Amino acid sequence: MPTNTASVPAPNRLRIGSAPDSWGVWFPDDERQVPWERFLDEVAEAGYDWIELGPYGYLPTDAARLAEETGRRGLKVSAGTVFTALHRGPGVWDETWAHVSRVAELTRAMGAGHLVVIPAFWRDDRTGEPIEPPHLAPERFRDLTAGTERLARRVREEYGLDVVVHPHADTHIATEEHVTRFLDATDSSLVNLCLDTGHYAYCGGDSVRLIETYGERIGYLHLKQVDPAVLADVVRDGTPFGPAVRQGVMCEPPRGEPALEPVLAAAGKLDVDLFAIVEQDMYPCPPDRPLPIARRTRHYLRHCGA
Repeated sequence: MPTNTASVPAPNRLRIGSAPDSWGVWFPDDERQVPWERFLDEVAEAGYDWIELGPYGYLPTDAARLAEETGRRGLKVSAGTVFTALHRGPGVWDETWAHVSRVAELTRAMGAGHLVVIPAFWRDDRTGEPIEPPHLAPERFRDLTAGTERLARRVREEYGLDVVVHPHADTHIATEEHVTRFLDATDSSLVNLCLDTGHYAYCGGDSVRLIETYGERIGYLHLKQVDPAVLADVVRDGTPFGPAVRQGVMCEPPRGEPALEPVLAAAGKLDVDLFAIVEQDMYPCPPDRPLPIARRTRHYLRHCGA
């Protein structure tokens, strides 16, 4: 493990946390997921101070109750998360806002400052079957960028939260080409990026190069790695993301790619406060698997200076 941490951001600039995703949680309610009480107990036990809300409805949605449950475990909330299909145009706005406003209200009530926005999958998230073309036509791309700016403006005005868009496998913002096109087409005063190192590597991107090129647009980090051998099989076979996760494509650091030390060093050079939330997609997983991984990952990140 690395011992030279001089180029890695100081702890007061990088706030390390974890998320329900690292406990195999993808849905508000699923019998294959650990109960939310166990997640909160174990994420605190593993040494994390910050968490994300995860899928809305997994954790209690009553702010007073959630504040009591997190507070007595020494946990704080960094962000809420929403999925949106803004590329489908103004016709989806009302439905989108109804969901976003609920999540944003709880996020603000918990003292968090970010809303992570994930584009809708072009494949069904349970079956993996294609439901849309994988590439956006120009008019749909314009709907995506305009809708995201509209959403970010309203979220900031009404809830005081910053929108960070999360490039994600099997969505229309996934590859390096997608990401740079999206950033170039959106207002940096409204829309920034949640860089997920694992998803970006999954789709062929270089996280360090993205940070060095678009550093002013990096508003939030998800720390994650992919297993290159499994990824090679996934790419060869065209495997959808859900089955790829079940094959183990996302792996425990430092066993995969990208190497996190250079990512942390590049983030440190930005000289800004950043949340860095550990995620390891592994839905579904045995209930006793997440905690040991979470402990080891937190220990590893401390050795990286984070």
